[in-house]
Amino acid sequence: MKFGLFYEHQLPQPWAEDSELRLYQQALDEVELADRLGIDYVWEVEHHFLEEYSHSSAPEVFLAACSQRTRQIRLGHGITLMPPKYNHPARVAERIATLDLVSNGRVEWGTGESATAVEMGGFGVDPQEKEAMWQEATEQAANMLAMRPYPGFQGRWFDMPCRNLVPKPVQKPHPPMWVACSRRETIHRAARAGLGALAFAFLEPEQAARWVEEYYSIIKSPDCIPIGHTVNPNLAIVTGMSCHPDEAEAVRRGLDGFRFFGYSLGYYAVFGEHRPGRADLWQRFLQVKDQLPENAGRGGIGTPAQLREHLSRYEKAGIDQVMFVQQSGANRHEHICESLEIFASQVMPEFKERDQARAAQKQRGLAPYIEAALARKPRMPPVADTDIPLVEAFGRKAASPIVSSDRGGAISIPTQDPLAAREAGRP
Repeated sequence: MKFGLFYEHQLPQPWAEDSELRLYQQALDEVELADRLGIDYVWEVEHHFLEEYSHSSAPEVFLAACSQRTRQIRLGHGITLMPPKYNHPARVAERIATLDLVSNGRVEWGTGESATAVEMGGFGVDPQEKEAMWQEATEQAANMLAMRPYPGFQGRWFDMPCRNLVPKPVQKPHPPMWVACSRRETIHRAARAGLGALAFAFLEPEQAARWVEEYYSIIKSPDCIPIGHTVNPNLAIVTGMSCHPDEAEAVRRGLDGFRFFGYSLGYYAVFGEHRPGRADLWQRFLQVKDQLPENAGRGGIGTPAQLREHLSRYEKAGIDQVMFVQQSGANRHEHICESLEIFASQVMPEFKERDQARAAQKQRGLAPYIEAALARKPRMPPVADTDIPLVEAFGRKAASPIVSSDRGGAISIPTQDPLAAREAGRP
């Protein structure tokens, strides 16, 4: 089993002038530490306008910064919002490829739809159509990364002519693909599409075991028809994490932050009423926190022995990766770092040792099913050379701004804008 860090960039009020600056700089320090300690993944969300809950609207920038301060850790979009009104599919593909290049091939490409009225309303995304938007945009962005040139597309949600997307990623044909999942039905959808499942649901190990069994059963079945050009058979879940030799201290440092994570997610996605620019989530949380359930997802908060027992149950259930929610609520940076160091030295080594043998066995066992799934994939036909359109520069249809010089065939560029000159009646 592998381990990752999961970032929302939470920032409860009150805010100082440098609060967001400190938030980002501390997160970069934490990721750099995690890389040195041997943590496998860092996952960064994309959210918009979700005050206090998530100040992470440009994950590609944060992950690019992480790429230059780390050497081994995998850099995960958890997730990229795929409806075209959020991100044009070509721009998603360009950013994924560029991040893969600057990180030397360490990108994990998570995808999703979004789930909040604040975000969808802000970008004009119809909640009833967002799944179809995700399907179309995700499939075509993968085609753009894998094909040279991309033949073009006329769809329901976006159109694009034939173009060759550059740059291309290090990982061919594209980085491993994932999709956000919160229910059993979306786990099944991930498996049918040949995608890794990022399960943002707080599952107890026994429930997780059922989801794992169903997920891999679909991966092995004829129902698995990849949306991308690879199959990524992995299931990851989130859990709280605060590790300390004293259980009470681990709880004191980490529990309220993790409970705020769950509360603020529910506020924006389910029961809240939000007034932009007037957020008061932390104060609302403080008023009700003692009435919230303590146990859901908090198994990673405790002593090293308690974490070892908790994580062993997920390992036995067949979970491939556990993503730790640490930077949440008012959790302190120094406590997050100390917790990571204790976990890495006292808990992680035995899981790492077992994971190497397990991963190789899993790859051998799934290889024929993956080969069969990729053979079932409907593929966009490549465009014939004779059908690749000729795109003429604007200068071929109007007076060129680049004119020949009388001196040795060199060229000169006039300082006068030719369009402005024409409008003024000059040649």
